[in-house]
Amino acid sequence: MSTRYVMGVDGGGSGVRAVICTPSLEVLGEGHGSTANPGVVGLEQAERNIQTAMRAALAAAALPAEAVEAVGLGIAGASIYHYDAADWLRQVARGVLPRAQVVPSSDFEIALVGALGRRLGVLVLAGTGSLAYGVNAAGEAALVGGWGYLLDDAGSGYWLGMRGLRAVVHADDGQGPPTALTEQLLGALKLERPRDLVLWLYRAETPRTREIAALAPLVLQAAAEGDHVAGKLIAEACDTLTALAHTVIRRLALRKPPIAFAGGLLRAPNPLSACLCANLGLDERPQPRYTPAVGAALLALGTRAANS
Repeated sequence: MSTRYVMGVDGGGSGVRAVICTPSLEVLGEGHGSTANPGVVGLEQAERNIQTAMRAALAAAALPAEAVEAVGLGIAGASIYHYDAADWLRQVARGVLPRAQVVPSSDFEIALVGALGRRLGVLVLAGTGSLAYGVNAAGEAALVGGWGYLLDDAGSGYWLGMRGLRAVVHADDGQGPPTALTEQLLGALKLERPRDLVLWLYRAETPRTREIAALAPLVLQAAAEGDHVAGKLIAEACDTLTALAHTVIRRLALRKPPIAFAGGLLRAPNPLSACLCANLGLDERPQPRYTPAVGAALLALGTRAANS
């Protein structure tokens, strides 16, 4: 059997997806698993979840492991929770594909490659976290942001959710204007009064990062409905994401690069994605060419071709 297939693995916070592709990027099979972010489930469970998805993709494509010549992997949080993420990813992949060439990557790099179809351009990501990432024609890369919610994830879902909650408590204290966010956010959390946020936040057994980020769509909705406070938060988030993109463009000396969006806050038409399009001079919200998992396969395909 000619071993000309490649695998791509996309491990985000919500789950992991593995695909097996032909050289023409036809998807022959895919597999899924639970979250592969080591910061959420730990390194051992993340490894099991990645390998589960990889084996499921092989089964769906009805291919043996020996048929896959190269595999690309982009896993959220891997570089934060392992001192050498590349070595860890190679170890994980070889547990399923011992003969395949392993191409370690990041979740944002495979998102860029998938969205634009090549490793060139700029990606702006706003999900639970936020960042901008770019690659120029010389292959030089730059990452701005991606520091996590404790240091700086301005413009992210967590940032919007937390700023929304702060607007609620400031309004209750009389330090800020009244806002529709009070009723909307407290209702979503099933709390009666702003002061109930103290127990909800500080007595939680684990950080409520995801629950706070999940409030971001309500802030977007309130802004779309004309709430002034929510509108100011969206404008600030937009300015921050714009600055991230412009910093990447400046650092890489790019001129009118292709731009891609990623993350839950930018995938749909809303006040934030519309504002960002306007700030970056885009006529419409960019649509991805491929998924991040296929982007990982593209990276593997390119590396395999370069070494063939």
